[in-house]
Amino acid sequence: MNQTMIQYFHWYTEGEGKLWKEAEKNAEYLSQLGITSVWFPPAYKGTDGATSIGYDAYDIYDLGEFDQKNSIPTKYGTKTDYKNAIAALQKQNIQVIVDVVLGHKAGGDELETFKAAKVDENNREKIISEFADIQSYTKFTFPGRGKKYSDFEWNFTCFSGVDYAEGKESHIYKIQSEYGNDWEEMIDDEKGNYDYLMFNDVEHRNPHVREELNNWAKWYFEETNFDGVRLDALKHISFDFYKEWLTLLRANSGKNIFAVGEYWAPGQLNLLQKYIDATEGCMSLFDSSLQNNLHTASKEGDSYDLRRIFDMTLTDADPEHSVSLVDNHDTQPLQDLEAPVENWFKPLAYALILLREKGYPCVFYPDLYGAHYKDNDREGNEQEIFLDKVDGIEEMLKARKENAYGAQKDYFEDANCIGWTREGDDEHQGCAVVLSNKDSYVKPMEMGEKYVGKTFYDVLGRSEEKIVIREDGWADFPVPAGNVSVWIPE
Repeated sequence: MNQTMIQYFHWYTEGEGKLWKEAEKNAEYLSQLGITSVWFPPAYKGTDGATSIGYDAYDIYDLGEFDQKNSIPTKYGTKTDYKNAIAALQKQNIQVIVDVVLGHKAGGDELETFKAAKVDENNREKIISEFADIQSYTKFTFPGRGKKYSDFEWNFTCFSGVDYAEGKESHIYKIQSEYGNDWEEMIDDEKGNYDYLMFNDVEHRNPHVREELNNWAKWYFEETNFDGVRLDALKHISFDFYKEWLTLLRANSGKNIFAVGEYWAPGQLNLLQKYIDATEGCMSLFDSSLQNNLHTASKEGDSYDLRRIFDMTLTDADPEHSVSLVDNHDTQPLQDLEAPVENWFKPLAYALILLREKGYPCVFYPDLYGAHYKDNDREGNEQEIFLDKVDGIEEMLKARKENAYGAQKDYFEDANCIGWTREGDDEHQGCAVVLSNKDSYVKPMEMGEKYVGKTFYDVLGRSEEKIVIREDGWADFPVPAGNVSVWIPE
């Protein structure tokens, strides 16, 4: 069966502890669509318990169990709700991928005094002040949890930098450390060194920190029996750390835990490949290059050459390590990395990731369910956003589940109309897919001898006509202007 992931949340997911219960209720529906894995948001307590999205990680042992940060449940529910959702999904043979945020911690419990120096925010290698005493919230004692599950207390030696100093201006401060006054090694020199992202930056060179994070991973698996991990913000974490962390997690769990990482580098395939090499292929990466191409194609309309859609993408260059996506919580409207695929192009984009041979596609929650939210734009003006369910998304998911198999033949000879056929296999019949970003077209394509005389229809309902495969195995497949048609046998 084809693998298909869903990102089961977005930045503005409704709170009040509803998400885990909703996922439990929808497990059978997702299975029917052909979803084989669900990527959940960070499940642990953030800096404001009931409203934190989870990327401001405070206590990674608190899965909605302890009265901390003004709440027992997280935004998504209680620990019991979470475990029930995981069990319900796994009962439907859907794997659960948990979001892992180990690059920073936030919401410390106590101030500590230590030496630090300011760095240039655009070149973190450049120290622009003397090392001097500052105070920051780097002591984590977790008073609501106490010593349950772990007695490890975090202090300033566990961090390499902070962005808060009591009584001083907000800035990035490099902590003076026995591990050196430099940052950890990264694979790229963006901002001089992009180790520091936000809050209290975790010092992965500290052996006590590494031991604690390895112990936590073992505990988390034993508590929840997850199947995979999504690794947050890889651009800002030592690549050596995750090689070790994943090796130990897989050994301790006795399970070949799937891993996909977020190294967001739109249009920079070379960095994705460099990271995969540096980590010896121990994880997949989200194809930010393909997402960028889809965004660009949707903005440029009929001036975009569809034959270039997979140029310089991980899905084309290294499909075994690629998770392809159309949008995510960072690219959606009003977010910092905002680069959404325009509505008119989304059905085409989903056909490109769901119905072809290469890549492991990930569907975005609002594209299946829709979303409505408000937030401020970059100028500080409140905007109201309505994201509609993608037209035909369920039909394309089912076509992936039932028809997107076998050898693929591409018909990429036209800049504004591309297509391909899948011949099927011993258990599944194939399909023919045609996309246009301009006019209506008719695309001659070959389905093969075994389909001679068979009637095909457009499962998306874009066309009401039926197509009969000719004696030579070919047929002429139409597509409306600026749209996609997916043809399958009756």
